[in-house]
Amino acid sequence: MVNLKLKLSEKANYLAFLIVFVSLGLASQSILAEEVHEPAEQIAPHQEQFEAGKFVIEHVSDAFEWHILTYKQHHISIPLPIILYSNNSGLNIFWSSKFEHGHASYHNFRIEEEGEHAGKIVELNEAGAVVGLPIDLSITKTVAGIFISVFILIFIFLKVAKSATSSTGRAPTGIQNLLEPIILFIRDEVALPTLGKDKSERFLPYLLTLFFFILIENLVGLIPIFPFGANVTGNIGVTMVLALFTFVITTFSGNKHYWKEIYNPDVPWWLKYPLPLMPIVELTGVFTKPFVLMVRLFANMMAGHMIVTVFVSLIFIFGQIGGPALGGAVSPVSIAFSVFILLLDVLVSFIQAYVFTLLSALYFGMATSDHH
Repeated sequence: MVNLKLKLSEKANYLAFLIVFVSLGLASQSILAEEVHEPAEQIAPHQEQFEAGKFVIEHVSDAFEWHILTYKQHHISIPLPIILYSNNSGLNIFWSSKFEHGHASYHNFRIEEEGEHAGKIVELNEAGAVVGLPIDLSITKTVAGIFISVFILIFIFLKVAKSATSSTGRAPTGIQNLLEPIILFIRDEVALPTLGKDKSERFLPYLLTLFFFILIENLVGLIPIFPFGANVTGNIGVTMVLALFTFVITTFSGNKHYWKEIYNPDVPWWLKYPLPLMPIVELTGVFTKPFVLMVRLFANMMAGHMIVTVFVSLIFIFGQIGGPALGGAVSPVSIAFSVFILLLDVLVSFIQAYVFTLLSALYFGMATSDHH
């Protein structure tokens, strides 16, 4: 029993590593910190007004650099690798600091600040006009956050596997004692009831990978200190890839009974002829299920991050309205509510990881169930 759990734990973590790298198709990179100064012409002679909407969006959206803090017009950030392929200039690799926080262009590329391509890297001609979008394979903040979380996952579960191997026959201790009940819970309360004993072992490595990957991403995203704090599961691109994995596994695991119930369900004939109403409904459900998985995880985690930043913004908003005294008076209330939401998000992180894993297991069970 213990050996089975160890094998499942190791498989789950190695699969998590492969999922991220295959889905994103990017090479690993090193992150270097540097302090970048604003150009003199960009510094306003007076203090800029605080824009709450801009502040919230910047903190929950993806970026080409990892901003740490701003102190007296000095931006301390982590430059990330920019990897672009252009039909005109071929492959271009450089650090995001070359863009000077979006204020400069480099090698005929720049980060567009407005318009339909706002937030994306565009290619320029010699006159400075936009000529198109290059193929962008850059290591963004979200991608860097995924790498960090996957390395944490691999480190933790290799340690758990080593601990379990060396303590055979003894009660688990340390981190093994913490994670083993969770692994057993996913197996006994999620995989077995929905898939049965015969099929659960087939899908359990993926379900464990899914649960722990989402859980780690959710939790490290709540820590507002580098190298944590990236809003990974609040990025719809990431949740889309996770939902696509569930969709692909469900589709290719479906047996003949599953597809028969989609294209020729056991319903009265007038629901299938002359208008194939029920087959249309069933086929639509094949695509709405992964869509619901994608949106549910994205919306819940994005909402948690946005609420916290809104509460923090209240300090600066009231400070502009009534001066530092009013801002200071509001700050204890804003901080208290922010801490409460963060604690609530810890619970939500576990719930969302569980719900995503449970629904995936249900879809697998529906696709592989035998005809009764």
